[in-house]
Amino acid sequence: MTTILSIQSSVAYGHVGNSAATFPLMRSGIEVWPVLTVHFSNHTGYGEWRGPLLAAEDVAEVVQGIDDRGVLPRVDAVLSGYQGAEAVGAVVLDAVELVKERSPRAIYCCDPVMGDVGRGFFVRPGIPEFMRDRVVPKAQIVTPNHFELDFLTGRETRTLDQVLDAAHALRSVGPETVLVTSVVTDATEDDSLTMLAVTGEGAWQVTTPRLDRTFTGSGDLTAAMFLAHWLRTQSASQAVGATADIVYSVLKQTADSGLPELQLVAAQDEIVTPTYHFDVHQVR
Repeated sequence: MTTILSIQSSVAYGHVGNSAATFPLMRSGIEVWPVLTVHFSNHTGYGEWRGPLLAAEDVAEVVQGIDDRGVLPRVDAVLSGYQGAEAVGAVVLDAVELVKERSPRAIYCCDPVMGDVGRGFFVRPGIPEFMRDRVVPKAQIVTPNHFELDFLTGRETRTLDQVLDAAHALRSVGPETVLVTSVVTDATEDDSLTMLAVTGEGAWQVTTPRLDRTFTGSGDLTAAMFLAHWLRTQSASQAVGATADIVYSVLKQTADSGLPELQLVAAQDEIVTPTYHFDVHQVR
């Protein structure tokens, strides 16, 4: 059975981080071992929350405890998302190295959560540079949004060709596959969003309608679904298509519900058999 070690934040109410990734991965038939970096009452977008930010040493202890069981050779991939401090990021990198020692076939998928268009950076100072210089080069798959891609490559991309060139520039520092989410170029229609998967073999684009609201945790869901389908198919084009279908279908049901959090349980069938389907086009 495919197994993912997922090192991310967790919330009791709502769905972000591991709370947005674990259930969809399991519903997809994947074994998940969640390691928590924080355990908050709710995501920080509410402005108030309670609960602990786990010390890097505690996160490392959990990973070590899993290794003590002798089961890390089963791991097919490590998935990470928001990293609240450089010390936690260092633990993630140590965990990746340990997993690869125990399971040489394992890959590392990094969602370099740092910021977004309109919000700018929402992580602590120093984290973006740490992600760019230390974390991203160690990953085989990275899933930045358009804003994060521009920062990671030191570019301002406004056309599809510029985004593709930036994705290849990011590939040149280490990652084999780059998934760029929430792509908006000068040619993008106001009512649509694009997702791009870029590898050494080509680039593939999927365009979906833009829903008129913000979905906290959608990036975490996207990274998890892309990794799941990449592990299943070993194909970036198939993985980006399946991811777009699932994520849009879940977000549409969430939007229709009028509720503030991702409706992962109510929309769980969309994870397996999504209602909506979008064509994948090779663009380079």
